Amino acid sequence: MIYFKFMRIYNISTIYLNRFYNLNYFRILLLNIMYTPFLANTTNFPFGIEVDRAEGVFIFDKSGKKYFDLIAGIAVSNLGHQHPYIIDQIKKQINKHLHVMVFGEYSQSIQNRLAEEFTKLLPEELNCLYVVNSGTEANEAALKLAKRATKRSRIVSFKGAYHGSTHGSLSISGNETKKYAFRPLLPDVFHLPFNDTDALDFIDHQVACVIIEPIQGDAGVRIASKEFLQKLRKICDENCILLIMDEIQSGMGRTGKLFAFEHYGIVPDILTVGKAFGGGMPIGGLVTSQKLMSLFTVNPTLGHITTFGGHPVSCAGALASLEVFQMENIVENVEKKGIYFEKLLKHSSIIEIRRIGLFFAIEMMNADTVQKVVEGCKENGVLSFWFLSCPESFRIAPPLNISYVEIEISCAIIQKVLNEINV
Repeated sequence: MIYFKFMRIYNISTIYLNRFYNLNYFRILLLNIMYTPFLANTTNFPFGIEVDRAEGVFIFDKSGKKYFDLIAGIAVSNLGHQHPYIIDQIKKQINKHLHVMVFGEYSQSIQNRLAEEFTKLLPEELNCLYVVNSGTEANEAALKLAKRATKRSRIVSFKGAYHGSTHGSLSISGNETKKYAFRPLLPDVFHLPFNDTDALDFIDHQVACVIIEPIQGDAGVRIASKEFLQKLRKICDENCILLIMDEIQSGMGRTGKLFAFEHYGIVPDILTVGKAFGGGMPIGGLVTSQKLMSLFTVNPTLGHITTFGGHPVSCAGALASLEVFQMENIVENVEKKGIYFEKLLKHSSIIEIRRIGLFFAIEMMNADTVQKVVEGCKENGVLSFWFLSCPESFRIAPPLNISYVEIEISCAIIQKVLNEINV
């Protein structure tokens, strides 16, 4: 209990004192006390929960306190925590073998089975899977493949986009506050306004690829219009441009379809996946045609190579996750649950709810209000979160197999917090 009292003091003191003073040294000192001086931190304001275990839609801290997990690891745990079937399949693979060789050099049955079963669920054009370590790596590889295929260098992305934090993926992301300290980044990258159909006329035959999130996650659940994406697809076809759809966050059932592009009647040339793809295990992938993917094998050979990509244990988790999606008919209930969630979240302090499936951005008056809501929910046993590029909204993205009773209880807690903060 001492730890949690200290965390509360830390969060309150550093947030409010920092408005008047530069207290970086003070915050870092406290972090070293709370955690360990040997482990890197990504922020001076960590969320401050010491996890003991997780099960279903719940996370339990070291004190035994139970939290409704409405974040799902930022849309990773789409099937909740510790799904028994996924755990069982992971254990079976562990008992067979772990890493044996870099991706592509040895034939491994679990990789082969994953690729076969996954591509069966996709349009016939997307028939070849390259398994990597993360969604960000998938985006990096997709950019390389596009340049290799088209022999062009120009890349088009969109304002508000988030595609990762590595050098290349950061270059194509749209939040300048996360980029300026690391410039110069990749050249020949152009950012167009998202959902602006007229702006697409900028794209011409000099472009190698266009990369887009059909649902911008980090920008606060910004949903592309059908007109916008269909025009983008047409322009790419007319100019022999590869269309890359980053569905790292919007994929694996989050929007009420297995992938968001299915809402739009189009098919990308390259699909990138990650997050929920692994059923809780670290994995990513890019999917395209056999013909296009074969370009990685020549001029040069090993056009993309990854030591731990396609790790057998991660592949076991991913394959088991696909099987659960089908066995439990997960996707067919996502939109119904999203509608129910939205109905229960009505409150006078909420300015706007942007939602598709179980993918929510709840817009409040300002960032300070969001901070109060997120902290208040945490204190009352509900985990929500904020967006990097949309500070005036908070995030809800629960496990897709959350029950209607669990939706009711967690929404009642959120309503209680909204009433208490008096906005």
